[in-house]
Amino acid sequence: MPTTLFLHSEIENPYKLYETMLQNPVYWDSVHNLWAVYSYQSCKALLLNSSAHIPATDDRNTAGLNEYALLIAGNLARLSNGIRHEMAKHSALLLLNNMKAIATEDLIEKLIETKNNKHELDWVESICKKLPLTVVLRSFDFNREDCDFILSKTEQLVKIMLPITTPEQVAAINEISKAIYVTAEKILCVTNFYKPLVDMLSKKYNITPDETASLLVSNTIGLFIQSYDAGRGILSNSLLQVINNSSIHREHFTSKDYVEKNVIETLRFDPPVHNTRRIAGDDIFINNKQIKKGQSIFIVLAAANRDPAQFNDPNIYNPERPNNAEHLTFGIGGHKCPANHLSVKLATETLCYLFERYKTIQLIEKNISYEPIINARLPRQIFISLS
Repeated sequence: MPTTLFLHSEIENPYKLYETMLQNPVYWDSVHNLWAVYSYQSCKALLLNSSAHIPATDDRNTAGLNEYALLIAGNLARLSNGIRHEMAKHSALLLLNNMKAIATEDLIEKLIETKNNKHELDWVESICKKLPLTVVLRSFDFNREDCDFILSKTEQLVKIMLPITTPEQVAAINEISKAIYVTAEKILCVTNFYKPLVDMLSKKYNITPDETASLLVSNTIGLFIQSYDAGRGILSNSLLQVINNSSIHREHFTSKDYVEKNVIETLRFDPPVHNTRRIAGDDIFINNKQIKKGQSIFIVLAAANRDPAQFNDPNIYNPERPNNAEHLTFGIGGHKCPANHLSVKLATETLCYLFERYKTIQLIEKNISYEPIINARLPRQIFISLS
């Protein structure tokens, strides 16, 4: 049985492993030379610890990313520490605040209508990979041609978030990074909020307008990546859990609040993101263990979300559990995902529409396979029937 590091395509039920590892919640993995942390309190303490740093990017660029890929990666809030993180996160929050409201119902139905047989579809390919990113693009007034281009290329770009990239992945990132950066910059430059944000951020952080512009463009692209990756996962897993749990009664889905509770419980029970990484900037003491300066830390958020010390009956899917929102899927503290509310809102609206529009929603294939990645559990396909 695998421990610590594994591809989600190769393990049927990682939660059984997490349940075992919670008995030894701060574990030194001598094979991979890292600390693996599983319990809720230990994970939370590390996420809040200022000495637990996000692993530095490849400063010497040994991978061979091109100028635009380096610019994007260097400016993303999810990949930076210290003042750079503060500036990037502030940029991302300001961008989120300037997104226009988009009616998701029409977008969902159009995506369904494009299928030859709209009553049977792959939920992942037809909706989850397209809807969240389309909402973000439309909210910034990207035209149809630019939307289609970015939608077709984002699967290549998301590889920029991987801790280790292969030469093939680097080549794919380099191939499209300039075009996506230039396209995002072109659209942002003509918005009515762009120049005021550049002026405000430049003054606040004492950086040049060009540096500020690159922060805004890069973190707009960061929203593309997050909506494609995490947005896809939340939509996929939420629908799976709603269908799979017999305790869920369809009549409850007339309530938007109840649908939102299911989305939040899915983020605890079956989150798309399972782990994140840190580097000890100084010696850190957690659960009577000493993590030495420079050592790698593997924080297993999905295990923390199933910790019985924090959640009653954690292996039971229960939307009414009062503290489900305490899950760590989006992180906590300064590095908490800035798009968490947007992701929950979009998933809630999508499920509400789906259950209002269709009387019966069923899985055609119950055996779900997952993408071959370490940090996230993303279904490859979910075939459903609608009637």
